Amino acid sequence: MHALAQADDSEPSKPTVRCRAHKFGGSSLADAARIRHVADLLLADDASTQIAITSAMQGTTNALVALGEAATSGSKWKPALEALHQRHNDTAHALLQRPAAAVARINTLCGELAELLQASSLLRQPGRTALERIHGMGEVLSTTLLHAHLVERGGDYALLDARDVLVVRHTDLGAVVDWEQSAAKLAEWRTQHPQARVNITGFVARDEHGLPTTLGRNGSDYSAAIFASLFAADELHIWSDVDGVLSADPRLVPEAVPLTAMSYREACELAYFGAKVIHPQTMTPAIARGLPILMRNTFRPEFAGTRIDAVGDRNPAGPVKGLTLGGDLALVCLEGAGLIGVPGTAERVFAALHAAHISVVMISQGSSEHSICCVVHQREADAARDALQDAFTRELAGAQVQGVTLQTGISVLAAVGDGMAGTPGVAARMFDALARARVNIRAIAQGASERNISVAIDSADAARALRAVHAAFWLSPQTIALAVIGPGKVGSALLDQLQTALPRLRTQHTIDLRLRALASRSNLWLCEHGDAVDWHTRLQQPPSEASLDLLTKHLLDTHLPHAVVIDCSASDSVAARYPEWLAAGIHVITPNKQAGAGPLQRYQAIRSAQAHSGARFRYEATVGAGLPVISTLRDLLDTGDDLLSIEGIFSGTLAWLFNKYDGSKPFSELVLEAHTLGYTEPDPRDDLSGADVARKLVILARESGMHISLSDVEVQSLVPASLRSADRDAFMDGLAALDAPMQAALEAARSKACVLRYVAKLEQDGKASVALRELPASHAFAHLRLTDNCVSFTTRRYCDNPLVVQGPGAGPEVTAAGVFSDLLRLAAALGAKL
Repeated sequence: MHALAQADDSEPSKPTVRCRAHKFGGSSLADAARIRHVADLLLADDASTQIAITSAMQGTTNALVALGEAATSGSKWKPALEALHQRHNDTAHALLQRPAAAVARINTLCGELAELLQASSLLRQPGRTALERIHGMGEVLSTTLLHAHLVERGGDYALLDARDVLVVRHTDLGAVVDWEQSAAKLAEWRTQHPQARVNITGFVARDEHGLPTTLGRNGSDYSAAIFASLFAADELHIWSDVDGVLSADPRLVPEAVPLTAMSYREACELAYFGAKVIHPQTMTPAIARGLPILMRNTFRPEFAGTRIDAVGDRNPAGPVKGLTLGGDLALVCLEGAGLIGVPGTAERVFAALHAAHISVVMISQGSSEHSICCVVHQREADAARDALQDAFTRELAGAQVQGVTLQTGISVLAAVGDGMAGTPGVAARMFDALARARVNIRAIAQGASERNISVAIDSADAARALRAVHAAFWLSPQTIALAVIGPGKVGSALLDQLQTALPRLRTQHTIDLRLRALASRSNLWLCEHGDAVDWHTRLQQPPSEASLDLLTKHLLDTHLPHAVVIDCSASDSVAARYPEWLAAGIHVITPNKQAGAGPLQRYQAIRSAQAHSGARFRYEATVGAGLPVISTLRDLLDTGDDLLSIEGIFSGTLAWLFNKYDGSKPFSELVLEAHTLGYTEPDPRDDLSGADVARKLVILARESGMHISLSDVEVQSLVPASLRSADRDAFMDGLAALDAPMQAALEAARSKACVLRYVAKLEQDGKASVALRELPASHAFAHLRLTDNCVSFTTRRYCDNPLVVQGPGAGPEVTAAGVFSDLLRLAAALGAKL
């Protein structure tokens, strides 16, 4: 059943519509099939009175404008006219069973058009009336076709050429309707055409002198509102090829959502900067009568679309209804100390721009009165600057005004919503979103109604800014571009976890993670949009040569508001890129300890870049895998506690080895088993040497504010001296050299009723050590399970009974989970709902 058909008895009763007005755009009338579909909708309408206002067939108005320009310039125009003529005749034959009358009418109209074009080519400067007759011919042609088809299908429709009724006069504000004269002409016309259903040409009218004219661009929508008012319609349905009004431009924000309802004020604000809503002029007759306008999709008539009326959304989900972005603008600023406190300065600025016929899109003036900034169309930017320089010539010469500056490449982003009025924090949320997306604001304007906040920004940042603010007001998921480096054991586990969680994150937590790059040691796979493709499938596609420069460029070359590098490698060279990435605004998440425990100068560079750009550096998984070790320490310090010492078993590998080592099998055999299970680093010597534990201790020390390096840690290595410089394969072959010393250490500990544990310790004075220690059986570290890490924080608050964090501290799955948790915390900080 069509959407316009009467509701069944199970639905709540709806108000009876006495008269319904419809307007169909060019995309709805592109060919015979689409015209037939429009007729289906009209014939299914249950209103007692119906009017249908029609645009030209898709592309026709542009073709007519081009024809007029060609004729005026002396170029060839006849082939283009013949093509246009043929298109309409072909449509008539495809649409109608008996096309003769319609074809005759099309031939007559195209003959008139040819005469007008011929006259234009001779005069070279035809009058406005001739050009407007040419431009308005498309609506007359399309309405002829639709009317003929409806009548052929048994519809009792009258055909109204709007030029017989509608009278307008052109002013600086556009075409203004002579309502009294138009109503009188319509009443007279209705005496001769009493049918309950009427087809009406859009876009065209007559001026006060009786000459044919048009209503300008978007004139068909305006015609629809005018005739809906003249016919006293109850509703106006404007049909196009989109599902009503969207919360943002879907070309820039694919996640933009259709709006169910909005007020006239909201629609006007959104339309001002070019949002695909409805021209504000169109709403003038509707606002005067309180006429509801429904924006609907011809190709999805079952969808309710967007209702625009005086009230708008009765139950708004949030303060901001939608966002709009205007481009091709420029910022002209008049600055000078001599402007402060001088009456009439703003008046002189606007008078100068008005005299130069320059439209001001946005105005911003600081309370200090030191500067006045105006956003103008870029095509008028030079003229605007020149006009202000001429108007303030004397002040410029006397240095009372320091200068008139011009910045091109500007866009204006506006947030609109009735719910913004009186709601605290709307501006703060918008500016915070822009800051996190690394977008600089050039100028700000907010109307007294509080229904619009507009910001001028660089056009290069416009798409990213739009997406960031759209997500900040939860109109779409928070979208994050990801690059994962190192698809090894941890990286693969993370990618599997991401792929599994992605649907739930999108639907429940408004997080949209896009995997745009995947890099191994020798290969790089790039994806333009980061679509949800199985990452295993991506690895089967041809890779690019591994290049961190290319990865960086690809990650930054996107309209996505946020970018994150997740480094799951153990590479020092990758860690060396962190300052560069953070400085560029790319967030970094990693279990790689090379950054946090690497050279102190690089660590300080990372912190400096992070502080300067605002990008986040998260590395919880570098200590304790998925355990909240770093965050616990951070919470203690941030709440004012004083650290006395840290003790812990930081290696899940060594924890597992010494929990399992009871002398029943050689220590070397346990090392091989741990390596097979993925508990060890790629080179087990990083665990056995104590280097990995020492790195974790350095990370915690630096987190505590101590400026220590790896060389400051006293480390007892478990690797025999003979194997320390061997290559990895030779080391693995010579593991048996560990057995005798470890057996001796075990027996010595047992003789004292102790156990062996590899323990790290950081003291308040900065002394750091890592060593194999004998601990009594009653010690907390003596009763750990398998790969458990156990960290004991002794602080001023927790001095008698230390704060302990314990749990599995090794393995790809738990480490990947720690990285994933950091990613979710980052998403929450960026505005996602978690």
